[in-house]
Amino acid sequence: MTRLPLILAVTLAGLGAVAGAQQVLGPSGYLKPDAFDVLAILPPAPKSTDPRGLADRAIFKATRALQGSPRWAMATSDVKSAPVDLFRDFSCAMGIAMTPENAPRTAALLRRAMFDTGRQTGIAKTFYKRQRPFLIDRGPICQPAAEVADSYDYPSGHTTAGWTMATVLAQIAPDRATALLARGRAYGESRIVCGVHNASAVDAGRLSASSTLTAMQGDPAFTTDLAAARQEIAALRQPGGAAKPDTAQCTREAALVAQPLY
Repeated sequence: MTRLPLILAVTLAGLGAVAGAQQVLGPSGYLKPDAFDVLAILPPAPKSTDPRGLADRAIFKATRALQGSPRWAMATSDVKSAPVDLFRDFSCAMGIAMTPENAPRTAALLRRAMFDTGRQTGIAKTFYKRQRPFLIDRGPICQPAAEVADSYDYPSGHTTAGWTMATVLAQIAPDRATALLARGRAYGESRIVCGVHNASAVDAGRLSASSTLTAMQGDPAFTTDLAAARQEIAALRQPGGAAKPDTAQCTREAALVAQPLY
């Protein structure tokens, strides 16, 4: 098993831990296995010598200059993909300190949605088998190579998870959609900063997540779980609900989210 499925399994298990019986039954999504075909949606993975591939290589080389910067530190933090990390990473954008414990219905919804979006991205990764950028060109990366060298570049699994998180949370709290989706975009771009994914793989991760989420919108179970999560987050946002994230930290994060990379 490659690293991505292992990371996805840990993330899903953690999100499902708050879901009681769902954890006993094991992870499952909303879509039937043959209900959606992401390979018909995504453009083919670039070759290293075609125009998209050359752009990827140029972006990888240019963004190596970010090593040691505050944006590099954010990308390094974004490597962590356990449920507590994902909820923390999107707390500033939501305006409340979210955890899997104080938002169990939201965690259960995200667990199932990420099962579907992660599965589709995994199918594309296995189909295209594209090498990661640091295996094509030399340059520093922000996490140990051994953690990612035996899995593939296209699409980005971290981006898929982050964009799933951002999109679902934006459906839960539409008035926070701008901040949530901007953070989701930056979460994926952290993989470019980190040097472990190409820019095209990050774009493909967002497309994989968005298209898969669109396919599940009519599922009755998804609709029911989304409504429950909306009530839960609305209650947490009321006075006396969840704590507020640190204002200074959120200001720094917002500046990094807005920072252009290339």
